[in-house]
Amino acid sequence: MPAMASGDLRRVLAKAYPWVKSPFIVGAPMRVLAGPSLAVAVSKAGGLGFIGPTLKAGDLKSDLEKAAELIRSSPLAAEAIHRDHAILPIGVGFQTWNSDMKGCLAALEKHQPCAVWLFAPRHGQVELDEWVGSIRKASPETKIWIQVGTLREATDAVGSQSPPDVLVIQGAEAGGHGRAKDGMGTIALFPEIADATRESGIPLIAAGGIIDGRGVAAALSLGASGVAMGTRMLASTEARISKGYQNEIVRASDGATSTVRTQLYNHLRGTFGWPEQFSPRGVINRSWIEHQEGVPFDELKKRHDQAAGAGDAGWGPDGRLATYAGAAVGLVRSVDDAATIVEGVRREARDIIKSLDSGL
Repeated sequence: MPAMASGDLRRVLAKAYPWVKSPFIVGAPMRVLAGPSLAVAVSKAGGLGFIGPTLKAGDLKSDLEKAAELIRSSPLAAEAIHRDHAILPIGVGFQTWNSDMKGCLAALEKHQPCAVWLFAPRHGQVELDEWVGSIRKASPETKIWIQVGTLREATDAVGSQSPPDVLVIQGAEAGGHGRAKDGMGTIALFPEIADATRESGIPLIAAGGIIDGRGVAAALSLGASGVAMGTRMLASTEARISKGYQNEIVRASDGATSTVRTQLYNHLRGTFGWPEQFSPRGVINRSWIEHQEGVPFDELKKRHDQAAGAGDAGWGPDGRLATYAGAAVGLVRSVDDAATIVEGVRREARDIIKSLDSGL
């Protein structure tokens, strides 16, 4: 098929999600932290909000039921009808390596979210193909988003037997889980993938290090059809987050030196089994410093668990609890409603684009 221009790809997204305003801003599906309140708030503000992976499949069912209730009582309810099928104008994210596919499919079939974001397969594209095929049978109107972090992952997805409707290109600056060793920054990674997938007609979403309108404008100039924001949404009033964690997101700065990719925080929380190609980025604290000093894991675990009982004091530079965040965390300076964040970022991006155009 002939290559589609960036504007054409943006129109593809606009047709699929008619309530979304330009630029297309997405609330990333952060595990547990992005719940129904945040997802619906982002969509209500003219973006697309995602519910993150839940601890159990049953939690997803209750999250979708709450989202449906919030949508029914809002102007967004008019967007829940698409092609004569009722859908939810929010998305859902899954880490495929440890998600219960059967339980997830049952929830999707009942609630029909407008998008599903797939990430972190243990067995690569073969695993994603299985999920994509199953989701399209259970919820035909749901669009499939696949997150990638390398050129190979992107070309495998586009050339697969079940290509996605949208590709999310995650740069190494991203918080949470990303490529452990072979990640690359968004500004280098994105254009190469955009060139390689141009013939596919699949819109690309930029993720990683995007906090404000400057990041949005930069991503659009690279050919993105929209952007996904995670770390900025942690400092929203609707995020499902502990106050101590949120305070640390606002406090942290200089992400180049204050954040690190490591499995240590996962293991201290009792989370094992992540595919080796993925590793989370988090803010450095006492757990990491003492790990570097050679304190044995068993002792670190004991200190971590004691800190977990200290409430909000467990987070911070002298705390021990995980603060997953992106390298641009230093640009997050306040806690705001999700609508304020989305509308402010959108407005700033538009102003930048207009000023650049007028100055040429």
